[in-house]
Amino acid sequence: MKTTTFRKNRVATAVSVVLATGFMLPLQAQDNTAAEPAVEIIEVKGIRGSLARSMDVKRESSGVVDAISAEEMGKFPDTNLAESLQRITGVSVSRVNGEGSQITVRGFGPEFNLITLNGRQMPGTGFTRSFNMENLSSEGVSALEVYKTARAENPSGGLGATVNIVTAKPLSSPGQRLSVMGKAVHDSSNEAGKDVTPEFAAVYSNTFADDRFGVAFSFSQARRDFQIQQANVQGWQANVPLPVLDAQNVIDRRPLGADGLPTGNYFFPKDVNYEIADYQRERTNGQLTLQYAATDDLTFTLDYTASRAIVGSQSIGWGIWNNFGANINAYELDERGTAIFADISGDDGSFTAGKGTTEVKAASIGFNMAWQLTDNWQVSFDAHDSNNKPDNGADKGSGNTGQIILGSDQLITKIYDYRTGEIPQAYILWRNGTNELRPSEIDSNFSQFFHSPGESEVQQFQLDSTWYNTVFKIPLVSVKGGVARTDQTMGGTNAWSGLRGGPGFNPSFTFILPDGMFTKRNTGNFLDQFAGGGNGLISNYYYTYSYDEAVARQAAYLTEALLGSNAYLPDPYNPYGTVGQSSVNEVTNSLYLQSAWEFDVANFPVQLNVGARYEKTDVTSSVRQDVEKQVNWVSPSEWIMEYEGGDVNFLTLTGSHNMLLPMMDLRVDLTDDIVSRFSYGKTIARAGLGSLGGGRSLSGSPKPGARSGGQGNPNLKPFESTNLDLSLEYYYAPGSYAAIGYFHKSVDNFIGNTITDITIDGLHDILNGPRYQQAVADLVARGEQATDTAIYNQMLANGHGDASGKIEPSSADPLIVWSISQPQNSDTKKVQGIEAAWQHMIGETGFGFGINGTLVDGDVEFDVDSLTQQSPLAGLSNSANLQLFYEQYGWSIKLTYAWRDSYLLGVGQGQGSSDAPPQFAKAYAQWDLSVNYDVTPNFTVFFEGINLANETEQGYGRYEEQFLFARQYGPRYILGARYRF
Repeated sequence: MKTTTFRKNRVATAVSVVLATGFMLPLQAQDNTAAEPAVEIIEVKGIRGSLARSMDVKRESSGVVDAISAEEMGKFPDTNLAESLQRITGVSVSRVNGEGSQITVRGFGPEFNLITLNGRQMPGTGFTRSFNMENLSSEGVSALEVYKTARAENPSGGLGATVNIVTAKPLSSPGQRLSVMGKAVHDSSNEAGKDVTPEFAAVYSNTFADDRFGVAFSFSQARRDFQIQQANVQGWQANVPLPVLDAQNVIDRRPLGADGLPTGNYFFPKDVNYEIADYQRERTNGQLTLQYAATDDLTFTLDYTASRAIVGSQSIGWGIWNNFGANINAYELDERGTAIFADISGDDGSFTAGKGTTEVKAASIGFNMAWQLTDNWQVSFDAHDSNNKPDNGADKGSGNTGQIILGSDQLITKIYDYRTGEIPQAYILWRNGTNELRPSEIDSNFSQFFHSPGESEVQQFQLDSTWYNTVFKIPLVSVKGGVARTDQTMGGTNAWSGLRGGPGFNPSFTFILPDGMFTKRNTGNFLDQFAGGGNGLISNYYYTYSYDEAVARQAAYLTEALLGSNAYLPDPYNPYGTVGQSSVNEVTNSLYLQSAWEFDVANFPVQLNVGARYEKTDVTSSVRQDVEKQVNWVSPSEWIMEYEGGDVNFLTLTGSHNMLLPMMDLRVDLTDDIVSRFSYGKTIARAGLGSLGGGRSLSGSPKPGARSGGQGNPNLKPFESTNLDLSLEYYYAPGSYAAIGYFHKSVDNFIGNTITDITIDGLHDILNGPRYQQAVADLVARGEQATDTAIYNQMLANGHGDASGKIEPSSADPLIVWSISQPQNSDTKKVQGIEAAWQHMIGETGFGFGINGTLVDGDVEFDVDSLTQQSPLAGLSNSANLQLFYEQYGWSIKLTYAWRDSYLLGVGQGQGSSDAPPQFAKAYAQWDLSVNYDVTPNFTVFFEGINLANETEQGYGRYEEQFLFARQYGPRYILGARYRF
């Protein structure tokens, strides 16, 4: 047996880790250290220390592991944990409000990655398994570990990767330390809030009683005021009815068939809207860790982590809404059938005000016992109770999130034009003979109010034991095993007011909205980073108004006495609204065993880890079932589901599955500096809450072209991935290395949605029924255009509606055809890719750089030319990162660049057709800068610039010509100081 060489390498590297540590102090002395020579601890702080520690974690780990280490206590490399993670090869981020929020690893999105805190599974944010990392402050974090290959001891759920957030432990760094930081944040996008907002953080750690007792505490509070400007198309409708038009009104560039007519699919936008939203976000984090070393061999740890993030927003928007058929007057289609110009009559133009406050509270309390029973036997017990509670009704005045839509249907025609520029043009010819609606013509359309509180909770305990082999003369180093139980519940309520206040301009209520309520604005500074934005918008005006005043005026006049069930009731829980409730409970019992081996093969040191994890999961789904009564046509552009009254019914379904997850890591040190790895293992990711929840739900606003619904499946099996990894790493100098790797993932039980068209007894369709057809005939007989607005008004004139303008279905109408989507386990998908990284310290100059990139491919892409239901992998994209730095003479300067190629955001659009069209994000790149200067060894001042080039985000549908969104955020600048005691 030969293990000496490998172990000497491990000892040498361990010494280098200590020498590189920027804020570690000597470990607790053992009884025999008096006879050992003293070792001088050289503290290397800042960027170089962080990169050196991260490199050593990667080098010494079993399997493929990357890490990011704090530069010093209280200072992480980036202002946000997600932003830091994107520096790791193969990791890219998705952004919310211009900040990194969730991660994609090797092409697998947030729901495929597991986030743990000190090895404990964290509950997802909202109704997902995804953890929003922007809600967790980085000040109390000492490291981030990204496990890209399977490890039997880790909780399951990280098919892409398992990311472990490591917080500071006082007994690991004995002595007293304190770091205090303050920042002044200027967000250049801000208009309504404060131009400069504060951020404060403090981190304290100390040990007492001969380092037997330790306490660590961190606290941070941050506020950011900012604005987001955006343009949106909610969705694209495929193959809508096209009227017969004169040739001069049609340009169709699709290829011609044998009959000389254009062939292929064609697509029209459902709407166009523009929005300016002002936000105020506050984030408060706190963490307390208590440790007690009862003996040299027994340590207890109790920790509590809490966070509160609250985001308030007020928005104003404007735009147009389209229905199709006889409404279309003229159009231009490109070669792939996308409408780049459309002239459409009917429906309305609107000015929308929104207001809401969302609060997310998270808390985790944990207990750990680590016991060295004998020289070769360790036992640990860990338990925690963690929860995450989002609530979009945190507005103290209303208790909900609302949307007020005012506007007019008094138009002649609407124009959509995306033939030039990056922003589509939308403008209206009103009946007043101009392109501008007057304040006196603005009418009440409808309002809607939402409340969706929820909670995700994880209760987990783990018992682990490690035995180190000092008995048998075999290459076995250790055996580790354990058992765990995880009880996870995700659920919440979804209340919707329905459409309140009419809706739909009939009758007119312009008199309750005085002219002085509206302020006219121009679009000069709106989306000015895009070609065609700002003053380039043809319709270069919009109106702002007070959300609260609009609610008060409508609620005071549009009462139940006047409108009955359409009364203006700004409450999601009003008697005419809908309330949905759902929950999923998963109980997973697991056990694992893994072993570590060290031996030589042909004088090459070899490390082998072999293990397996077995899990059995029981699933219980409970869903509130509302009984659908009928679909009413309540305005030209609005259709509303009406439900039966009576007792609330809940449907409870169960399911179960079990998994065996083997793993193997093989590492061979080819030289003292070159490490090769091969890993095999199975990982899983469980289905989301929406997929597991049983029961059927239908759209509450089933407009033509959007008669859809969904049905869950609690018996879904998890995504199961068989993973292969190969890598070669060259550690050629202190803090410098180069690495290249190949990975292959074969994912079984891939979950996809099947769409089935069904009819439901009793749900009749006014559309194309005999009364509808009679109204069309009446219009044609008078030589009028049969727009949806004209048909609706004609049906009222024919006596088919009530006093409020509601048209109810009759038994003579045909049944509605619903497109029901249900998740099913389907075929196998494959993803493969290459990762490469190079980190280099340029001698003693203080300069250095890090660069990495990932290329991914697979049979999981969306076929944009097919209208069949598809199950692609969202998030798959190439990515690259660059980091340039200088650190010397008290200066620490870092310039970073992050790039992500275009990728699939998801399947399905807000108002897209039933073929579930895709949403793609365009490629995105961002430059950030950090400059620190040590005024004294303990006092540092710094500047940070985020999104220096004012990058914007854009998205599209099947093709780039199918515009979905454009968003503009603006750069952020930060000045601050940090003092260390």
